[in-house]
Amino acid sequence: MAIQFQYNKTSLQGLEKNLKMRQRTLPTLQSKESALRLEVKKAKDEMVELDAEVNRRIKDYDQMIALWGEFDTSLIHVDDVRMSVKKIAGVRVPVLDEVVYSTKQFSIFDSPKWFYDGFEQVKAIADIGIRQEFVHRKVELLEYARKKTTQKVNLFEKVQIPGYQDAIRKIKRFMEDEENLSKSSQKIVKAKRQREAENANTGKEAAL
Repeated sequence: MAIQFQYNKTSLQGLEKNLKMRQRTLPTLQSKESALRLEVKKAKDEMVELDAEVNRRIKDYDQMIALWGEFDTSLIHVDDVRMSVKKIAGVRVPVLDEVVYSTKQFSIFDSPKWFYDGFEQVKAIADIGIRQEFVHRKVELLEYARKKTTQKVNLFEKVQIPGYQDAIRKIKRFMEDEENLSKSSQKIVKAKRQREAENANTGKEAAL
């Protein structure tokens, strides 16, 4: 990105102001990037744990497949998924608070004894599945924010700050050269006037 500037004091002051702002902001962005990297790793670790738990539950389910064929899944229903929003490293992410279930009445005489445990198993599997969705969304949001922050850090660190510094050097060098040229011109003019004055004095003395 080319830094737009002019070779004058006003432009120099504007560039110096923008440079200082970015130099002050960069450490904050770097800290945010580090925090987001850590939170993304924690969220991904949580997702791995949930995947392992789901696989374990599925294996347990497979071992009881014959019994599950008797279970009436219409007896239990997810009524509501209650959630809140939490800020993690400055990013708003959804947090699962509670899954609300409703159950239908059934005859304890006509149903197998393990039905009570079946309800808890179904709830556990549903809870994990819903938690997976929330954690997956959390990873997406944190990863997106991390990428955006990394892009901004790179923009400041590798493009804008060096660009402003280079532009400031060019303006200062130009102004120094202009000042030196002005001083040289003044010296030349002064020397010329001195010679003219000396020649005039010499002419007056010769006339006398």
